[in-house]
Amino acid sequence: MAMLRAGEDLLKVEDRLWLLTAQTGTGIYDFAFDRFFACRRPYVLPDAPIDVVARAGAWPDYAERYRELEAQGLRLVHSPEQHQRATELPHWYPLLEDLTPRSVWFDAPPDADTVARSVGWPVFLKGARQTSRHRKSLSIIEGPDAFRQAMEAYAQDPILHWQQVVCRELRPLRRVDDTQGADALPRSFEFRTFWWRQQLVGWGPYWWQGTPYTLTPREEHDALALAGEAARRVALPFLVVDVAQEQSGRWIVIECNDGQESGYVGVSPFALWQRVLDLEQERAG
Repeated sequence: MAMLRAGEDLLKVEDRLWLLTAQTGTGIYDFAFDRFFACRRPYVLPDAPIDVVARAGAWPDYAERYRELEAQGLRLVHSPEQHQRATELPHWYPLLEDLTPRSVWFDAPPDADTVARSVGWPVFLKGARQTSRHRKSLSIIEGPDAFRQAMEAYAQDPILHWQQVVCRELRPLRRVDDTQGADALPRSFEFRTFWWRQQLVGWGPYWWQGTPYTLTPREEHDALALAGEAARRVALPFLVVDVAQEQSGRWIVIECNDGQESGYVGVSPFALWQRVLDLEQERAG
């Protein structure tokens, strides 16, 4: 049996899909597979390497973990290079440049003059992988003074200090409501989509708390068409694409992520994994 880290569990679900799971304590991420599907935990692994989907949270050392598991006959569904393409804007942005807000990124924190020349004010500020807990003060930057304050906070932030700094054109998004806290990002008309081998397996509202919202049939068609085009271009086994609608009605890609690390937000995890299992059964013939 493979040597797993504390809290990890290796499952074969419905005899169709291998999963490496761990509880993270986050309600929108964790899912008890063995409560909803037939699961077995073999004592002996097959001789040939097996493909495994991880649902064990975000590893800060994905490449190292990939190599550890591969040495034990467990091959994660994304290689380290594929994981980067899914999670880091500098890797997926060139593939989606015409579908997403204009963006620039910097290996070292830039000064305010550089940002003004590159993008202009206001900007949406983030790390190459993610924001920091949806904090407005570290994301929506109106001018040079606010930018300098944000850079000081970035240097101390445990999530952001190690990431490349990304500055994005701030687009006028359709709002859902304005009932969140003073330092929370405004809730936009945004949706999360999951793609398994470029097939849609789940979608739902990104903001799962607060005022409920959903898509009209026309909006659903347009939003999923855009997300599907992004999934086709990025071309990975398990991809998340977040899309949002601008006030003009145009749909844009907000970001991409590795489906192994992404929270379900307003997506039904049971329906998502049932669809994945169905697709795997079709692949097996």
